[in-house]
Amino acid sequence: MKLKQVLFTVAISAVTTLAMIWGYGTFFKKNNAYAGQEPGVMPANYKYAGLLDGNTPPPGNLDFTGPSAAATPAVVHIKTKTNAKQVSNNLPRNNQRQNPFTDLFGNDEFFNQFFGQRNNIIPEQRASGSGVIISDDGYIVTNNHVVENADVIDVTLSNKKSYKAKVIGTDPSYDLAVIKVEAAGLPFLLYGNSDDIKIGQWVLAIGYPLNLETTVTAGIISAKSRSLGLNKDKNGDTRSGVESFIQTDAAVNMGNSGGALITTDGKLIGINSAIASPTGYYSGYSYAIPVNIVKKVVDDLIKYGSVQRGFLGLKFVNASDYTEDEKKRLGIPVNAEGIYIQEVPMDGGAYAAGLRKGDVIKKIDGTEIGNGAEMQELISRHKPGDKVPVTYTRNGSENTVNVILKNKAGNYEVVKADLAADALGADLVTLDGKKAREYGITGGVVVKKINEGALNDQTRMKDGFVIMKVNDKAVKSVEELKAAIGSSREVTISGFYPGYDGIYEYPLSLGDE
Repeated sequence: MKLKQVLFTVAISAVTTLAMIWGYGTFFKKNNAYAGQEPGVMPANYKYAGLLDGNTPPPGNLDFTGPSAAATPAVVHIKTKTNAKQVSNNLPRNNQRQNPFTDLFGNDEFFNQFFGQRNNIIPEQRASGSGVIISDDGYIVTNNHVVENADVIDVTLSNKKSYKAKVIGTDPSYDLAVIKVEAAGLPFLLYGNSDDIKIGQWVLAIGYPLNLETTVTAGIISAKSRSLGLNKDKNGDTRSGVESFIQTDAAVNMGNSGGALITTDGKLIGINSAIASPTGYYSGYSYAIPVNIVKKVVDDLIKYGSVQRGFLGLKFVNASDYTEDEKKRLGIPVNAEGIYIQEVPMDGGAYAAGLRKGDVIKKIDGTEIGNGAEMQELISRHKPGDKVPVTYTRNGSENTVNVILKNKAGNYEVVKADLAADALGADLVTLDGKKAREYGITGGVVVKKINEGALNDQTRMKDGFVIMKVNDKAVKSVEELKAAIGSSREVTISGFYPGYDGIYEYPLSLGDE
């Protein structure tokens, strides 16, 4: 009996173990994708490049063939087209002189201009950039400025295969966007850790500059946490831009935007975004968005269609940037160094945690920081509701408090892409493909019925209007429209009425932020 019991126990243990292994592979692994990548999945492009299992070049070996072979199949050429459009000024009737000759002469340009009904032709525009495949099912990260306002996005791989791409989500504050192609088994780049990079370390920049084929350049990390004042939010405000660039001297030119910055083991550590140049061409330095910021933004855009950005709730200056005389004029203590708090609004998380004007922030999440760019980078990795340890000095003593981050609206809720879109107050449907071809467009959204909401209160829009763009960004489905609106509160919708000439634009306010 004892032997039978032992064998029975062994059998039960074996079955349980196999069930756990199967359950992990079936459920846990599939449900723990982060920013488009599943842990433990190794793309074939690394295997063929000889970079699996730590097979990286030994120190001092400057042979970059391995990382180049691994990365180039996963960096794509993005070509965009913005269709020509005819734009009317669409002034409200009470602000616009009506053309009394319309019945006699029709929509005559001479009379329209005289009576303020000007039609402008914006020509077709084409542009080129780069992107990085981050999953085998076709998710691609690139810069917002590469795909912004595009009506058509074509993606070409290094093997010449081409695909049409759709926009999943964008955020100009970070200058990042996620697009997707319908494909499977694609090569992709593995995420590295941008916190681990060192000044002086070798890196490679990969992209499609100047409309050339795949191009690889090498350089070193020249600096970290650079802020250039380039990024702006959806309303054009640079104060909301998030910048903590990796600076390199790898050659980057127009068309490299959205391409990869990788380490010598082929890992993605940045998305190339800008160059420092008086001519518009490479002349010394280029700048990349750290991958640790990219991962957070990509993950949010895929899950929510909008970045879940947390705010400390304070205004600050880099005290080290000012001379003694400037500090005196601004009311900053002469001996203040680092991040000096100028103002702490009472409705923000920082005030609730006890931070006040005059405090100097030294650490975020236990990491020492010396400027606002470093602080922005660390805070940008968190979402509203997260507790973030903040270490600061006051009157010579050091303290640490937990700040609960809030969103821009001042609460802890997840900002979904469709929340602001709901404020339109309309029944929306994706334009039928056959109708789109009849109208000579690639897609759009039909306003089937206007209900109570912003469209009814703020515009003279009629049922049947076809929306083509939101904030000058092309939308071809209801999902794309919601993603384009995101959490924006000030939007401009443009489109046309079937059977009538001209593009109409409707500026809208979707509520307070």
